[in-house]
Amino acid sequence: MIPSDYLSAALLIAGAVFFLAGTVGLLRFPDVYTRLHALTKADNVGLGLLVAGLALQAESWAVVGKLLLIWLLVLLAGASVAHLVAVAARHRGIKLWKR
Repeated sequence: MIPSDYLSAALLIAGAVFFLAGTVGLLRFPDVYTRLHALTKADNVGLGLLVAGLALQAESWAVVGKLLLIWLLVLLAGASVAHLVAVAARHRGIKLWKR
């Protein structure tokens, strides 16, 4: 293996760890707002690491551009959907979790 393969593998594993952390946050946090925060932040970073790992293995710049475009679209969609869910929860009267 060449050094870029090791870096690519490390980035892919780190991305998977962030996805796992987001899933754990979704299952463990007490209310909808903290769950949304954990899920969107961890998934955005996880996908960014996956894209970086895959970009190192890409055969052309066109593939790298498509990966970055997918990541950008997922970032925008994730933020928009999280905002809509939070607004809907607020309108339904779901309170913030307090200790």
